[in-house]
Amino acid sequence: MARKRIKIAPSMMCADFLNMKGQLELFERTGVDYLHVDIMDGHYVPNFTLGPDFCRVLDGGSSIPLDIHLMIEDVDRYIPDFAGFEGAVVSFHPEVSYHPIRSLQLIKSCGARAGIALDPALGLESIRYLLPEVSLVCVMTVNPGYAGQTLIPQALPKIKELAGYISGQGLQVEIEVDGNVSWQNIPDMLEAGADVLVAGSSSIFKSGEDLEENIQRLKNLVNKKS
Repeated sequence: MARKRIKIAPSMMCADFLNMKGQLELFERTGVDYLHVDIMDGHYVPNFTLGPDFCRVLDGGSSIPLDIHLMIEDVDRYIPDFAGFEGAVVSFHPEVSYHPIRSLQLIKSCGARAGIALDPALGLESIRYLLPEVSLVCVMTVNPGYAGQTLIPQALPKIKELAGYISGQGLQVEIEVDGNVSWQNIPDMLEAGADVLVAGSSSIFKSGEDLEENIQRLKNLVNKKS
């Protein structure tokens, strides 16, 4: 059986905004797979971050696909602002949509791949019937809204259950893990079935450490586990 290749998605809310050009060049050089962009509106989550203009800057400054995580209300209104970037995947929390399948269809009609995000408090039954429509499930392993939180441990068996269900149904769906993706937690996340790691302040962007060295450390770690 072919080895599964684990993908790396730097969390751009943790990036150095005063050195964005240099960091994008570094991400290109080191071959990361996605740029993870958190969009927060201050309503669905209490924080505010980033927006479509920031996504345009990333899209224009790099060939790396955007992985856009919408933590917003009124999601159908804003999907067209984010789903037009070439190669992008756009995820939203289905509980904010009256008709989640219609929202997924809207993402795909704009040219992006469609994903859904799963809050730590919600079980797989809330997304089971959406899985045939998506390319990616972003499993939140912390409460959405802020970087630097502690892992919610019950998220790990949820990842394992989701991986088993996807495999059993023969679906082509990536499992992304977002939240406290730390050096300590990554082995357990990979063991549970993660395909994509959103790497932020707990790993590659750890304060005071070298970003390029940490990306290489992460690549070495996932290559051991693949």
